[in-house]
Amino acid sequence: MTKKSDENKPRISRRAFLGTGAAAGAASMLPAGPGAQAAPQAAGEATNAKVSPPSPEQMAREVGSALPPSLVERAAQRPGSDLMVQVLRDLEIEYVVSNPGSSFEGLQESIINYGEIPNVMPEFITALHEESAVDMAHGYARSEGKPICALIQGTIGLQHASMAIYQAFLGQVPMIVLVGREDKHFLQQHTADDVAALVRPFTKWDTHPQNIEETLDALQEAYRQSITPPCAPVVVIMDGHIGKEEAGDLRVPAYYPPVIPTITERQADKIAAGLASASNPRISVGRFRTPAGIDSAVELAELVGASTDSRSTSGPMSFPQTHPLTGPGVSTEYDFELGLEVPGAQASVTGPHLRTLDDRDLVGINFGNIRPPVRPTPDTSGDFDLTADAEASLPLIIEATKKRLNGQAKNAIAARTVSHTKANRDNRIAGLREAVESKRPGWNGSPVSLARIYAELWPLIKDLDWCLASPSIFSGRHHVDLWDHDRPYSYLGVYPAAALGYALGASTGAALAAKGRDRIVINIQGDGDFNYSPGSVWTAAHHNLPILTIMHNNRAYHMELMYLQFMAGVRGRGTDRAEIGTTFRDPYINYAKLAEGYGVKSEGPISDPNELSAALARGVESVSNGEPYLIDVLTQPR
Repeated sequence: MTKKSDENKPRISRRAFLGTGAAAGAASMLPAGPGAQAAPQAAGEATNAKVSPPSPEQMAREVGSALPPSLVERAAQRPGSDLMVQVLRDLEIEYVVSNPGSSFEGLQESIINYGEIPNVMPEFITALHEESAVDMAHGYARSEGKPICALIQGTIGLQHASMAIYQAFLGQVPMIVLVGREDKHFLQQHTADDVAALVRPFTKWDTHPQNIEETLDALQEAYRQSITPPCAPVVVIMDGHIGKEEAGDLRVPAYYPPVIPTITERQADKIAAGLASASNPRISVGRFRTPAGIDSAVELAELVGASTDSRSTSGPMSFPQTHPLTGPGVSTEYDFELGLEVPGAQASVTGPHLRTLDDRDLVGINFGNIRPPVRPTPDTSGDFDLTADAEASLPLIIEATKKRLNGQAKNAIAARTVSHTKANRDNRIAGLREAVESKRPGWNGSPVSLARIYAELWPLIKDLDWCLASPSIFSGRHHVDLWDHDRPYSYLGVYPAAALGYALGASTGAALAAKGRDRIVINIQGDGDFNYSPGSVWTAAHHNLPILTIMHNNRAYHMELMYLQFMAGVRGRGTDRAEIGTTFRDPYINYAKLAEGYGVKSEGPISDPNELSAALARGVESVSNGEPYLIDVLTQPR
């Protein structure tokens, strides 16, 4: 059978189907601000096209009983949803990730059709589940330090997405959740008076605008709120009819950036005095909001020759692991310790905790790790702890420190830097040798050693721009001492809510960030996590995302299996039935075939460790060419 070329395929006009008789006024909206110019007419649109609406029979055949409200008059020539897209474009929102719904078809149509170059900034990304959509936005935000949008369908979609929103909230990532709200005459199961209340206790901010102008303001404020510490998901409820209304000559409002709280100049000078006068200063670095914070931290550490502690093997946006100053230094007798987004002995600068959002939990849920502490905690406070954003405060500290360094101090710093560099290099080499020896047990065993997966993958990716997007807590964290974590997104960290179902979607979101940036994403994927929302595999295939998924296929919820074995053992009942409810047996799951069914190149299951290296090489080559790849590996439990 001969396959027809794309040119010969019949094409369906969405505008003809909807019967809008639409115009190209969509592209005539003028963005506000200095130097703003009229946007060109959208390519391919005619201003006075006449089309016939579908017949009742055609509509019944297409949509069955779920008929949308009838359109008596022609649709808006300059719909409000076009302006909404322009706001997102001006904010440089790269993607809107969504499982499509009937409450926001106006906005979706504008995303894919508005502008001279439609469906770009933002691009509409199809997710097969609302939880996956939010997880993708989560993974993107961890990679880039800025938000994209998850577009969600009303009450039902938001309930699907709620666990992922909770996880993103605890992960303190910037994210804009747009929730479509149904017309009062259509699908009442999908609407409510206060939809945002479903997720209010674990979001930072929400609003429900009542017209086009309020919606444009709300989108800008949502962006500001999401990127202002404490960063967290925000929610905008979008009434579907507003995007379909005529915008007339309404203009996009001018955007103003948020004011990020910093320490004062006096406080910066006090920290600078401690750093400049110390003979062995120490800087501990946690997680910044964006890569700019890392650059400033490197500048400060090099300015004073401070040995530096990094969290780069625990999560994103921290100090480079192999920087010459990273490590304990020549001596651990530090006389001034500064913490940046982590505690410090003499001083620390840390942004506000999620606990400060104490007006959101109106029903008193009191989630465990964001409620006020209920038990005594170790005293890790320093002498001079400041609540402010470290990234925004660093320029003040750097300038104050420069003013305090004379020629004699600079000479001492140069000598200290040389000593720290040698000591840290020796420490790194010793740690690597010890790590290599610790990985040898089980190297040739079957099922495959998890250490061998990490070890054999490293030579294939070390010279590439890579991101390990999946949590590694269940796969042994072998990357910590075998790989070099020197980029803001080298490792994206653990499950913030300790909730499965996150890794595949978040890794796909990281791959969205990687696409077009000559970067690849590594996903060491737990089998239990995969089965929650496997549809992200199709999203990766459909959008040609550079993600290499390596299945950590131990055929079990292994932690729960261990718990059950322990419980049966201490009760004296034996462990021979502990696999009930904790393992994937009878039948086993073939993840390579699942991936193939979704359109992703795949191979496996691999149980012979000698076949692993060649498979990894094929996978890396595929994703380096922009094609996702999955390798199903039968692995040791942990």
